[in-house]
Amino acid sequence: MGNDVNLEVRDMNTFYGLSHILFGVSLDVTEAEVVCLVGRNGAGKTTTLRSIMGLTPPSSGNVSFKGSDITGKPTHYIARMGIGFVPEDRLIFPDLTVLQNLEVAKRSSPANKEVWTADKVFEIFPVLKDMSNREGGNLSGGEQQMLTIGRTLMGNPELLLLDEPTEGLAPLVVKALENQIRELKQRGTTILLSEQNVKSAMKLSDRAYVIDKGVIRYTGIISDLIANEDVRKKYLGV
Repeated sequence: MGNDVNLEVRDMNTFYGLSHILFGVSLDVTEAEVVCLVGRNGAGKTTTLRSIMGLTPPSSGNVSFKGSDITGKPTHYIARMGIGFVPEDRLIFPDLTVLQNLEVAKRSSPANKEVWTADKVFEIFPVLKDMSNREGGNLSGGEQQMLTIGRTLMGNPELLLLDEPTEGLAPLVVKALENQIRELKQRGTTILLSEQNVKSAMKLSDRAYVIDKGVIRYTGIISDLIANEDVRKKYLGV
């Protein structure tokens, strides 16, 4: 694991209209680390990722990426800085083929960094290679999720935000996706993973933040969370 802090969030408060959703959220992700943000449905996981990406700008607090303040910056600016966001609702282009979906997202990589190509995406997601000429709208939910991740990788992000990647997928597809995320981890990809599927998240991550009602209630390495039955029962129901 690298020692450089890739993402730093401090005392972030976010509102939807008059509703206060996030209360002083703080978290860190270091280079080549996989960190999960886990909690029940409605706990604030998606809002945290959206706030980092500038889609739901925080009202106060600070978000920095690679030492630069990105708090509330436009989403396209944050993406160009090197953060890739894979949303929960898999916004692929249904009328474009798998290969076209990948190619349209291609972006140059910083110097001395690995450049993602369609062929490299197909190494991670071989099922997509077999249907590279199929339109995105004709893929299954699991295949669309793989395509969404692959398309985000084509932007050569230095940090990948994955929002509920296993949501609504069959158990066999979840297992395949876990293997693919594990492969990304082995390649040194830095990932912040938001998941309601706690068991899946704990298999993949180095550290965990537990969020409940918009407040970070616990943080620690995965083995400590596994050992802490009180926290798991109280905030995660597992």
